[in-house]
Amino acid sequence: MSLWTDKRVVVTGGAGFLGSRVVTRLKERGCQEVIVPRSRQYDLREKDAIRRLYQDAKPNLVIHLAAVVGGIGANQASPGSFFYDNLVMGVQLMEQARLLGVEKFVAIGTVCSYPKWTPVPFREEDLWNGYPEETNAPYGLAKKMLLVQSQAYREQYGFHSIFLIPVNLYGPGDHFDLQTSHVIPAIIRKCTEAVARREKEVVLWGDGTPTREFLYVDDCAEGILLAAEKYDKSDPVNLGSGVEISVRELANLLAKLTGFQGEFRWDTTKPNGQPRRRLEVSKAKREFGFDAMVGLREGLQRTIEWYLRQGA
Repeated sequence: MSLWTDKRVVVTGGAGFLGSRVVTRLKERGCQEVIVPRSRQYDLREKDAIRRLYQDAKPNLVIHLAAVVGGIGANQASPGSFFYDNLVMGVQLMEQARLLGVEKFVAIGTVCSYPKWTPVPFREEDLWNGYPEETNAPYGLAKKMLLVQSQAYREQYGFHSIFLIPVNLYGPGDHFDLQTSHVIPAIIRKCTEAVARREKEVVLWGDGTPTREFLYVDDCAEGILLAAEKYDKSDPVNLGSGVEISVRELANLLAKLTGFQGEFRWDTTKPNGQPRRRLEVSKAKREFGFDAMVGLREGLQRTIEWYLRQGA
């Protein structure tokens, strides 16, 4: 009998990019009752709405994936709302879960919480050794407060909560709006549109030197459920692939995969973001057996094919 068979699970953000994968895998594992709150029914920034959600759903377990997210531009444009919305959602969801006796709370953090100058690879122990990169600090700090809350609640109340830190995600179903998208969907869209219009130049932000690590979205969903099943400590755990690539190398790879044969022009008036980003991922393997399965090239190919099928 599956661990999930008799569980009622609330997945906030369960209709989203990552959440929809988590919901699918929960059902594949035998979970009969997965509740996905929608914003039109429950505004998760409001305490009364959260209380009503929990009273309606009566969950045994909560997986909190809902977040206000975006790329560098979106973070720069709306730092106040990124901070407030993410902070108040997480704090109230965990507090009401504690008050109502929810068995376990799975909180999802962000790699943006790490200090700007974290030694590479980023180790969980380095999480507090400095201030995050300025363009996404409000978002990163709001999410990191869930770790503080998780540890404090375990200490005072014996509340079972865990805190996971995924690296940048990508895959089919990602957001391709250039105002809010992250680097992979943004470059895919720019390259495919340039190919369609027979343009010879694509403009990208920064100078291409920063490095990033990426995790295929389905791998992340699997990591979250493995942690929900097997991990019960409040120490944070990284979820990543452990593979680092520069934005310039990534752009060149995506140019090959999309058939773009022109030139990239790097707009150095725009920010680079964090200089380097790669996680130390051995703790997830050790604690709950997680390994990323989809390589970057294969994952990018799947993402491009999905995007083109949408009639891009």
